[in-house]
Amino acid sequence: MSPRTPLPPPPPPAEIRSRPDREALLADRARALDALGRRLLGGGRFALFAGAVLLLQLGWGMVGVTLAGLGTGAILDPITFFVGLVVSVLGAGVMVPGFWLAVRGVRQDRTARERLAAWAALDRDRASDARLRRPVPSALWMVVSAVLCGLGLWLGFAVPAGADPADGPGLVAYGMGVALICWINGLIGLFKAVGHYRMAIRTAPVARAGRSASSEPPRPV
Repeated sequence: MSPRTPLPPPPPPAEIRSRPDREALLADRARALDALGRRLLGGGRFALFAGAVLLLQLGWGMVGVTLAGLGTGAILDPITFFVGLVVSVLGAGVMVPGFWLAVRGVRQDRTARERLAAWAALDRDRASDARLRRPVPSALWMVVSAVLCGLGLWLGFAVPAGADPADGPGLVAYGMGVALICWINGLIGLFKAVGHYRMAIRTAPVARAGRSASSEPPRPV
């Protein structure tokens, strides 16, 4: 689903719902759950997530040119200082859209989760509830996010421990910034994947004694 496609609206209040039968309700519910699930874990959302991480790392890498020069003394050269300053300003400009994409993604995810929970609470249907789990996209998000968290954690310890005093604090600051970007975005992805899995389990619990979720008595429409 394209990010420009509006989210499915929340279900209307109970007092103004008008559907001919339960099958119509389940059909609307299935379409809404499918669209919201794609918005949360689909390829488009993953591309935005990866794009935000890449922009943040690219921008911070450009800023790191100046930070690394602080320890070597090369930054004291006027020409080098000017070039480093220009590159750092450009890097900060690159980081702005990356930060905006990350914040926008978190806000849209919160809205999509709230609407998904509202639609899921209307009724139970075994087929649509099983599709809600999306095991492959959930696993992909979890693996990528865990790798980012692990990389950020490793860099957070390895960079200060392996720093050469001759390099000064600039290189350490750059390495810690890289670690922080990986760690924060990894946590965002992990919370998303784990939260969606928990919601899917609550919505579609494993059937017991051969009794499916669709066998529950219908709720009023």
